[in-house]
Parts: sequence; structure tokens; C-alpha cells
Amino acid sequence: MTENYTALYEQHKIAGASFTDFGGWQMPLKYSSELAEHHAVRNAAGLFDLSHMGEVWVTGPDAAAFLDYALAGKLSAVAVGKAKYSLICQEDGGIIDDLISYRRAEDKYLVVPNAGNAAVVAAALAERAAGFDVVVDDVSAETSLIAVQGPNAEAILLTLVPAEQHSLVTELKYYAAVEVGITVNGTVQDLLLARTGYTGEDGFEIYVPNEDAAGLWDALLEAGAGHGLIPAGLACRDSLRLEAGMPLYGNELSRGGNPYAAGLGPVVSLKKESDFVGKAVLAELKELGAGSTSGRRLVGLKGLGRRAGRSHYPVLKDGVVVGEVTSGQPSPTLGYPIALAYVDVEHSEPGTALDIDLRGKPEPFEVVELPFYKRQK
Repeated sequence: MTENYTALYEQHKIAGASFTDFGGWQMPLKYSSELAEHHAVRNAAGLFDLSHMGEVWVTGPDAAAFLDYALAGKLSAVAVGKAKYSLICQEDGGIIDDLISYRRAEDKYLVVPNAGNAAVVAAALAERAAGFDVVVDDVSAETSLIAVQGPNAEAILLTLVPAEQHSLVTELKYYAAVEVGITVNGTVQDLLLARTGYTGEDGFEIYVPNEDAAGLWDALLEAGAGHGLIPAGLACRDSLRLEAGMPLYGNELSRGGNPYAAGLGPVVSLKKESDFVGKAVLAELKELGAGSTSGRRLVGLKGLGRRAGRSHYPVLKDGVVVGEVTSGQPSPTLGYPIALAYVDVEHSEPGTALDIDLRGKPEPFEVVELPFYKRQK
């Protein structure tokens, strides 16, 4: 049941959005056509409301050491101004959430969990903070997040940034963030600007107080009018991230899985000096080379026909079930069906011919390297 509405809910209604419940939030699914929104992001720009995501500040002298313990990655190695994709795991190696952490100062990080997991992650961080000199401050309820994604994103953003700060935008690297002045309601405000994205395209995310979110949204729409910018909903965000081979919590990632089965072994830093939650089990899984008690791996599947597989559809080899689809749909950019699926290890090599059971009829697919789509630099 939906209980939460973002500060941009009225803007979405005005724009004619169709809504859906996502992680307990009433979110825009699409505004007109999800295909048009998908192609706009690939070819021009799309504007997303991501305010359902969480924002948790971790500050204090032990901030780096604490996050090294609480998360699977080595956050102490992240330079100030940079960001890192990481996981927060259970003692048994199961994934509580995947998240991005921005290091804003030597003793200050912003941790961004997924929508449905924001409260759970904040609570887990608070619990794990015992014994560390840190403060865990969940500011999700008062913070909005707006993303501009697509090849024209930088040009659009520059129209709202003072000329003397343009280099802060143009020189901002992928997986980095900076404070920059952005014009909202005629006033330049210092806001946190990140360049991390979830669409496979270039783009930016802007963290803004709830009371200024509508003004920023309208300013970006006006600035992007001549650059092909349109509002984009969750439907195209899902098709974009699938083409980019990016996992979605609840589909590819869960407490019942683990990083190695999901192909996220490199995210786990077993070599860091400190202990961390889940380290012992994850070390065993890596040593075994199994990564999963079921012996399955996450792979990409390219459809050789026209019909698409969907979540939970069985994956077959010679009529025998060897896996299950986690995400799947026709690719608007590539023109053929694509899917992510967990399949038995012996059938996970690229080039392996498999079928997806589409309601009793096998449809041919082939295991391929991820991502399905990679933008031209």
C-alpha cells in the first residue's frame, strides 16, 4: 500500500503521469509513452524523479573505518569528492541492499540506498555503528533527488550553473560529486551534483531540499526545452538499466542471493585489513568458487526470436529447467528481446544456447556478455 509521495507529486500530475506503487511510494510510471521516454534518454535527455531513494549521512572521526566494517567495499580508499558502488550484506552473505556512497570530506559520507530499503539500511547502519565514533543521520524524508540523463544532460545543466562554475560540471568525472551553484526560482543555490547514473548514458543527479524540488524540476524542464528533454518515468528507467546490464534490488539482488552469484564479486573487498559484516561467509564462497548454494550465476540472455521472457519465467536447456529469468523485455534500442537470468553454472558461458519457457512454448535465447548496450564515448 502506497504511503509516501515525493515533493514532486503535483508536478507529475500536471504533466499527465500514470502512477504506480514502487517501494511504498506513489511514483510516475510514464507520462505519455515509455518508448518515447526511453529513446529520449538515449538520444537527447530525460528528467527523472528519484526522490524515493534514501539519503543517510555518516559523519565523525571513525566514518571511514565504520563504513569499511558496515559495507562489503573498502570505503576508506575512496578519495574525497569520489563515489563507490557497494553492498551492505548480512552475516550469511545475503544482500540487504546495493548502494552508492559519496565521500564528501575525510570524515563525512553520503550513503544512498534504494527506495524500499532506505529505512532498513539506515537502521542497519545505526546498529552497526556501536563502538564507532560516528553519527548516522537519515535525512531521506527531507531530501529530494532529481536526475537528468542522456547525451544532452551536460548542456542542459550548464544553462542553470553560473559561467564561472561551468568547469566544475564539465570536468566532473563518472562516480564523483561536487557542490555547485544551480539557479532555482531566480536564486543560485549550492547543491550536491553527482555523476553516477543508472541508465547507461551520461547524466547527473541533484540532491535538493524538498521545499526547493518543484522549483528545480520546473527550471530543468524549461532549460531542456530546446534540448529534447522530457519527463521520464519508472518504466523507461527499467528498460534503460536492463539494456545497461545493471541489477535491480528485488529482481537480481536479494537477501537470498550473494555478490558472487550476482557477478558482483569485485565489489567485495576481502583484502581490506578490517573485518566486515559477512566477510567470513563471503570468503568461503569465493574460495569454493560457487558463489551460490544453488550453483547458479547471473547472465545476460539475447533473444534470437521476437518474443520476450519476463521475470520468473523458467530457463531451459534441452527442455530441462536450468534457471530463471529475473528481468526481461524487448530492448527498444537494440531491437531484440533481452533478459537477465540466474542459470546453472555449466550453462553460463557466453555463446550457450538456451530457451525461455514462454507459457509452455520454448523461445530461443543465447548467453551473451554484459552489458547489452554500451554508449559511444
